[in-house]
Parts: sequence; C-alpha cells; structure tokens
Amino acid sequence: MTLTTIPVMPSHAQETKIPTLYQLQNQQIKVTYSTTSLTGQPRLDYQDKKQTLHFVGDQIRTTDTEIGKLVTVTITKTVDTGSVTFSLLLPAVNLGQNNEARIETKGITTVNLFSTIPAFNQGQRQTYTVTPLVGTAKAVFF
Repeated sequence: MTLTTIPVMPSHAQETKIPTLYQLQNQQIKVTYSTTSLTGQPRLDYQDKKQTLHFVGDQIRTTDTEIGKLVTVTITKTVDTGSVTFSLLLPAVNLGQNNEARIETKGITTVNLFSTIPAFNQGQRQTYTVTPLVGTAKAVFF
C-alpha cells in the first residue's frame, strides 16, 4: 500500500481578492468606478459641482503603471481649444477575506491645450490639478 500525501495550504495563506467597485470622493468630486457591470462593460460616474457625467465601455481607458492603475475619461473636448480629462489613480488592493477596504488615492484633472493656430501650440501643453480622494474598494459580483 502506497500513501499519497496531499499538500495543505498553510493557515496564514490568504486568497487574493481584487476589488471590482471603487467609490471615492472629497468635497469637490465624487467618482464611482466599476471594472464590470451587468453588461460586462466597465462604468465610471463622475460628479463635480458643475456636472454629472456617465461613461461606459471604451469611453474609459485604463493603463497599468508602476504606481497603480490609471483610469481615464474625457470630461470635455472641443474642436479648437483642446480637452479636459480626469484620471483616477487606483492603488493595488488585496481584499483578502474581506469584501471592502478603505482607500486613499488621487484624481488628476488634466487640461490639454490646443489651438487651430500652429504658432500657439508651443510650450507646455498640459496642466494638472491633483485632488485627494478617499472612499472604499469593494468586491461586488455582477
């Protein structure tokens, strides 16, 4: 008779659970971002004191960087003066055995300057406003 041993995970090992829903805000901005939805597409809701905007699918651009994931949407775009984007910097979060964690991060509003007159397209073309945000990262199943 041969005995077979079955490897057992150490009790200190935890599962990796990544958030699917982020709810972040401060006094100026409120942002809700979900990596998926009932339709399978990501969603981002952006609200400031002037406007409430909803983005879905390919309107949301994500980029993995060394400092976290950047989630970017275009807030305004004009033909002759440029655009304004909002980027949410999402830190790596492992929820472990929890379904929710408090996080602190930054929102970055970028003004991208453009002119139809080529001589005006010189010098610094982008300016940034960095906004601290706090809230929660949650594991939600759609």
